[in-house]
Amino acid sequence: MTTIRVATEADAEEILAIYAKYIEQTAITFEYVVPSIEEFRGRIRHTLERFPYLVAEKDGKIAGYAYVSPFKERAAYDWSVETSIYVDMEQKRSGIGRRLYEELENILKQQGILNVNACIAYPQAEDEYLTKDSVLFHEKLGYTMVGTFHQCGYKFHRWYDMVWMEKFIGEHRENQPDIIPFPKLKMEK
Repeated sequence: MTTIRVATEADAEEILAIYAKYIEQTAITFEYVVPSIEEFRGRIRHTLERFPYLVAEKDGKIAGYAYVSPFKERAAYDWSVETSIYVDMEQKRSGIGRRLYEELENILKQQGILNVNACIAYPQAEDEYLTKDSVLFHEKLGYTMVGTFHQCGYKFHRWYDMVWMEKFIGEHRENQPDIIPFPKLKMEK
């Protein structure tokens, strides 16, 4: 049984254990150094000040997580976010990623978010560090390709592209209501 819930700072160690493998073994993230547990707790805390940060628990263990961050820091971008998702490498293709994104999108819609954007490392040719799986996953969830930045990420002595994908989850209006910060949304439930 898999459940989706809001992450807490107490989850940082389990979440970081999932993320560390992506840093050390893949080019899925362009981060080189595994952050300290204190830094990672801070990242979770900072995200939850405004946005959801979700974990998928399977058999009492965190099997994946997803969160969003501001697309850009300017006020005009408030209705757009950048998504991030990581699933335990042993749990890939089990439906956990889809469930995390579905719940994330449900919460973002309640907040008034309209655009979800994914920044994805992309290989010119697949290799042992990076495949095109993330793009295929996002396509299945309704994201469309927006653009490619060529050879902009360097990891494992190789150059990788980065692509942007987007999905609209709300209606764009002339008088757009302000977004509701996640902590306020939780209080209103």
